[in-house]
Amino acid sequence: MNILFKQKFCLTVGFVGLLLVSLASSHLYTQSKTQQLAEPDQSSTKDNFAPFQSQISFTSNQIADPLTSKLQNPFLTQQISDELIGKQNFFSSRQNLLAASSPYPVVDEFKKYKFSINGSQVLTPGKLPSSQVKFNQGDLLTVLVNTRKYFQDYASEDPDILRAGILATQGVTVPDVLKTLDFMIAVLKEDIANNRATRLQDPKFINTNFRVIKWSAYNPNSKQQKQLRITKYAVFTHPGSRKKTSTFNTPIYSLKETSNNDKFYTRYTKQDVLSGIYEPGGREFGKITTLAYLTRNGLEEAIMEGTILVNFTDGYKAFFNVDRNNGMSYIRGLKATAQKRYWYFREVDAIKGYGYKIDAKISIKPGVTFAGDVLNIGLGKVIVIEHTQGGRKRLQMGVIADTGGAFLPNLYQLDFLAGIFQNKKEFGQNITQLPDYATAYFLIKK
Repeated sequence: MNILFKQKFCLTVGFVGLLLVSLASSHLYTQSKTQQLAEPDQSSTKDNFAPFQSQISFTSNQIADPLTSKLQNPFLTQQISDELIGKQNFFSSRQNLLAASSPYPVVDEFKKYKFSINGSQVLTPGKLPSSQVKFNQGDLLTVLVNTRKYFQDYASEDPDILRAGILATQGVTVPDVLKTLDFMIAVLKEDIANNRATRLQDPKFINTNFRVIKWSAYNPNSKQQKQLRITKYAVFTHPGSRKKTSTFNTPIYSLKETSNNDKFYTRYTKQDVLSGIYEPGGREFGKITTLAYLTRNGLEEAIMEGTILVNFTDGYKAFFNVDRNNGMSYIRGLKATAQKRYWYFREVDAIKGYGYKIDAKISIKPGVTFAGDVLNIGLGKVIVIEHTQGGRKRLQMGVIADTGGAFLPNLYQLDFLAGIFQNKKEFGQNITQLPDYATAYFLIKK
């Protein structure tokens, strides 16, 4: 009898013990999940520097739960589909919520922290109005293809392009940008091959197939600015000479390959260079190559615009693009002739945009290219600007495929590549059709 009682007693104690352990484990698991949801995502800012392949893997791992065993049961197909969609929506919503609550750290061109901003101050869901989107189909396709190829060829050498930028606060990753470029390229190729107006000009098609994210300007020096400032740049055609003359007396120079090891050129300001240090009798004569002699105005325009088309007196024509500078910062608000930054040039075969070195720069086209803040906004972002002209809504599409010293950092301005012009007068007449300020939208493939 005592033996039977002891056995029952042991069984009862064992059952109660197991029940308590189970309850405790359930409580700890619930508490752990609650803490995970409550804590901010500390990796949101680090994702700006992570290779996009790792971001793809992270996302796919979150969705690929152990549902594969259910695939063997055909009656559970719809259940699996619903579960996957539910998981994707939950993960996406949670990721977006956590990212949106984390302030984005804005950096300058040296990647030094400047200030933080919440994404909701700059980015909100939007929708394009029902006006046809304007752009040249062939030119846009060229810039999209060249920008996409830059990611493919130089991602390992240029980690700056793997920064998600402030759009990370909206859950946008570099793979999302690449997916957007790939989709647009495919649509344009198909529409052009079928000799029809591209669907990318139809706002209904865009609103259906893309996330449209409105970009409100954030200007620390002008808090009331809400629309983006749209400045314009161009390639100007200038006469030039192979030899120094009384008219063409201002040189543009190219650094030799040995300059990669000897950084002598970083010691000299623009004023030093123009004083004649590289000319015969100068202290650094022979260390660089003279490309052409222009007027002083021609030099300043070449530096400001990044590219110049020189018509030489001997009949030769060539594009020259900025290559490397002397490492001195561009000072916003200081007149061009007083800037200490000086740029060295290289001869190129087309108008060039962004690139970590001259041989890698993206070939760009006027009318479909924006220069912007690549570090904080991101290379390859497709943007539509909206403005009113003659009482009607106008929409213009382009790609951020260029940058410049004035855009680091800059969350309130884009520079539109307007074209190739003979002079400032022709340029001024052309840009009267373009806005000084506009509402801007990012397009991200759904």
